Amino acid sequence: RMMTQLRLLALACCATVVHACQSQAAWAQFDFEAAPISYSTATPDNRISRLQADIDSGEKTLKFGERNGYLADLLSALDISLESQMLVFSQTSFQLRKISPQQPRALYFNDDTYIGWVQQGDVIEVATTDAKLGCVFYTLDLEPQDSPKFKRDQGNCLTCHISARTQGVPGLMVRSVFPSRSGIPLFGAGTFNTDQASPFEQRWGGWYVSGTHGSLRHMGNVICQARDRAELDREAGANRADLKDIVNTDPYLTSHSDIVALMVHEHQTQMHNMITLANYEYTMATHYDKLMNEAMKRDPSYESESTARRIDAACDKLLRQLLFCNEFKLTDPIKGSSKFTESFAVQGPIDEHGRGLRQFDLNTRIFKYPCSYLIYSPFFDQLPAPLRSRVYTKLAEILSTEPPQSKELTGTKKTPPDGFAHLSLNDRVAIREILVATKPEFSAVVNRGQLAN
Repeated sequence: RMMTQLRLLALACCATVVHACQSQAAWAQFDFEAAPISYSTATPDNRISRLQADIDSGEKTLKFGERNGYLADLLSALDISLESQMLVFSQTSFQLRKISPQQPRALYFNDDTYIGWVQQGDVIEVATTDAKLGCVFYTLDLEPQDSPKFKRDQGNCLTCHISARTQGVPGLMVRSVFPSRSGIPLFGAGTFNTDQASPFEQRWGGWYVSGTHGSLRHMGNVICQARDRAELDREAGANRADLKDIVNTDPYLTSHSDIVALMVHEHQTQMHNMITLANYEYTMATHYDKLMNEAMKRDPSYESESTARRIDAACDKLLRQLLFCNEFKLTDPIKGSSKFTESFAVQGPIDEHGRGLRQFDLNTRIFKYPCSYLIYSPFFDQLPAPLRSRVYTKLAEILSTEPPQSKELTGTKKTPPDGFAHLSLNDRVAIREILVATKPEFSAVVNRGQLAN
């Protein structure tokens, strides 16, 4: 009987793999439409679905403005700061025909949600994090309605928003391109997927950038003058304290496309992707173990070696992004043009010494304490408890100033584990102390406590 069950299970797994290869050929790492993820059919539970429920019940409403439709009131309802505004003029959105260097798309974000608005656009574009599903995409019509309705994307967004650029999960990316005069990228010249590790000179092609950065040079604020040559005058786009000489910002909510907001956005998008990846890997690996344990009549809590390796690999990726591994080293100070730096830094918890993970450095790196503020986010906190415990245990050992407890990790009192050498002793002490003071679950793991299921 056991052999029959195993044969049936093997056939089911083969069928799943075939389906994944047929329907997800471009990425093929996950069949996220099947159980246990069921991306398109599962009921979302996120910031937008909850806002929609409040609108439907009459508890909340969105005001329609003549200049930008629901945009301003939507940002207020979602607690998204106007100071987070970024302007992108490359035609890399599904509303690309209405985007140009003269008419850029405006993007706004907070710790869990991203909003896109285009002049004379048909819809407001929305992406938000969902504890089970990862990144979920919506649109909101830019026409006045008695009861505004967010429409969940039916797969169009995933054409671009699931690939190797997003870690193979429904996610987000920041693209830097060589833009033509119309804003169409010169794809033959290549594009860059940018994050905290990207060289400065590869960032923000097709974006407007306000703020100063010394001798560092980026690709923003300029276009390729020749149709067939990927040549940018990086000097002309550098150190723009404002954008008034290169684009009319009157139609937008602010006049900025702040360089610090752009850098935070680059880190955050990939951090969200890594959280989703860890969740998907854990969910799918444990689902497979559950099927195998039932078929082989093993203890339901049994974890196979392959599952352990799979989850550990995802945790390691998450930790490398969390702790800013391979972050590009700044050689000149960065200064934003808006109040984003100040307003962002005062959010989030601080310890008794006034230290917090949202405080900036902006001289040699982006943050003073290189550990992502998203460790406080509901998206992170809603990871399965055993997965969080695993992450915290590994994190505690990386940050430890004592000899490591795990045989998998090496290091001494003064030397962090392999791959984390960028963390000085002072960094590790400070980050550990901040987290112990402000993150109870981490403190529990440090003190040999247990996470509740």
